[in-house]
Amino acid sequence: MDDTTPGICVRPGGLADAPAILDMLDSAVAWMNARGNTEQWGTTPYSQKTGGVARVERYTTENAPYIAELDGTPVGAIVLDSGPSPQMPIAPAGEPERYVRLLVSDRQRAGLGIGAALLAHAVEETRRAGVGLLRVDCWAGGGGELVAFYERNGFTATDPFLSGSWPGQVLARRVG
Repeated sequence: MDDTTPGICVRPGGLADAPAILDMLDSAVAWMNARGNTEQWGTTPYSQKTGGVARVERYTTENAPYIAELDGTPVGAIVLDSGPSPQMPIAPAGEPERYVRLLVSDRQRAGLGIGAALLAHAVEETRRAGVGLLRVDCWAGGGGELVAFYERNGFTATDPFLSGSWPGQVLARRVG
């Protein structure tokens, strides 16, 4: 199925996509580190973090993963769930919701609208499910660049939080 960004196709994902997602996560860590950002996801490649591979495998089997492809090549992933991670200090919404548990794109293709296409797809999936609220949490450090990205994509900052010393922000988008 096509979304709003030309050339990008979003399809349902599965366990077979776990290696591509891990590659994107590893590349994102390296990209962030090269820009001086060691706080958001640390310095260890995601595939080498304790529990990293198992988490991605759970995302692709227990949640609703979607893969963005460009010319048949995976270039992004989004994972939807029915609420925030129980490991995060984030309260449930108190109403049915879809929650973005993971959003990652191939950093070699930055600027092509992959993240925006995946978020647009998440909005459509939320709407198709008859749910009126889509939420996400993200790192709020680094001058708030990631928060601003979500705001540009129709989300509104709601609740700031701390996970240890990691500053986070919950954002919400009404889907109608």
